[in-house]
Amino acid sequence: MPYIIETFDKPGHAEVRTRERGVHLAFLADHSDLLLACGAKLNDDGTNAGGGFYVVDLDSREAAERFIEQDPFSKAGLFERVTITRWRKAYVAGTCYL
Repeated sequence: MPYIIETFDKPGHAEVRTRERGVHLAFLADHSDLLLACGAKLNDDGTNAGGGFYVVDLDSREAAERFIEQDPFSKAGLFERVTITRWRKAYVAGTCYL
């Protein structure tokens, strides 16, 4: 079942995001089978908005919590707050799943 994980960076921690980006991307590549979508949130001008958004296909909220806890960004203390919301997939890439 899909879950949306939204992360919010701690203020003043942009250097943590920059420093940990490579291992974070490797973590995502290692778990690409679970990712329906993910990416950084951006301001309208394209600059970093201080957080990210993941849509993951996992069996439970607990699995989603374990997933985000293992993300190198999380382990490095980047996140001020994380929300996890169960999601009903309706349309993805023009395909209806209802």
